[in-house]
Amino acid sequence: MLIKGECAMSLVLEFVSCVVKNLVNVPEDVMSGWVENPKTLQKALTDALCPPKGSSSRRWHEENGVIYFEVTSDGTTGPQWIERLEKKGFRLSKWAKDVLLSSDFKPTTGVTYKVAVLKGTLFTDKNRITRKIRAEAERRKLEKPHAEVTCLIRELFSDKELKAMDLWWIVVFHEPINDSAGDPNLLYADRYDEGRWLSPYYVRPDDDWHSGSGFAFAVSQVSSN
Repeated sequence: MLIKGECAMSLVLEFVSCVVKNLVNVPEDVMSGWVENPKTLQKALTDALCPPKGSSSRRWHEENGVIYFEVTSDGTTGPQWIERLEKKGFRLSKWAKDVLLSSDFKPTTGVTYKVAVLKGTLFTDKNRITRKIRAEAERRKLEKPHAEVTCLIRELFSDKELKAMDLWWIVVFHEPINDSAGDPNLLYADRYDEGRWLSPYYVRPDDDWHSGSGFAFAVSQVSSN
């Protein structure tokens, strides 16, 4: 007969075994990243299994027209993101794959990004253009995030959650990455045209944007401390 402590340990082992059996196919480099940075795995499991009480499992919050949340990198490369997202039913355009396959798309492991999304409604129609959006981000001391943030956002949020944010798409204002035609692109997650897309946008300084857009930047680690 098992005593109380042994019963608890047995349940823990059974739970761990169940979690391992039900894991999706995790690439070896991702597993290696988790082994080297166990806090990344701890955060992922905590967010998935133990959402904060009273939060209705919401992984984001909005303050004065700015949406905040965090994502953590896990070493997934561009080619691995293509496979990972498509296996989960997300749709990637040819040009999105082109950007992900670029040598300029460089993954990180165990980096937690605090993301600030400036909603398009913060800008008037005439001011909702690329260079003025970047200027507003600089005024707020926001920084360019890594391009991988787009993939993490796409995987994290369902189209239903994007709708709850009152956004059609979230454009990540990372350093533009040239596609095979030499055009600079920003990646974005969107629910347009029957949704669940990861797409690229050929960006120019005076391009204007729809009010249903969200513009993602990274909160400065200096300013957040």
